[in-house]
Amino acid sequence: MLTFLKAQTASIIASLVDYLITNAVVLVAGASPSMVALASVEGAACGGVVNFIINRTWVFNEAQSRTRVQITRYVLVWTGSVLLNASGMYLITYFTTINVAISKILVSVSVGVFYNYFLQKRFVFK
Repeated sequence: MLTFLKAQTASIIASLVDYLITNAVVLVAGASPSMVALASVEGAACGGVVNFIINRTWVFNEAQSRTRVQITRYVLVWTGSVLLNASGMYLITYFTTINVAISKILVSVSVGVFYNYFLQKRFVFK
């Protein structure tokens, strides 16, 4: 349970970075569905770097082992996460009138809990 809580803390920090970058890009570039999807990818890239570093050093205590393997596996999981987040953001902003900021939170939490945590624990940092 402690690992899960630490992972969620790391995820929240990374999500804040992701959220801030995404919203900054939307503010500058506009809120069309394609711009929102692009902003989501840019935010996810920044959040992904933060998340990898925190997970590797603090959550899973794997800073001393297999850096290249971890990075390769993380990029695979992260790519799936980016695709899920961008698709979710596109679909929500295209089909609903839900605010972009609320949409980002809903999508990020869902992907983080149901996809990222399990794959990072069982595949990336095992």
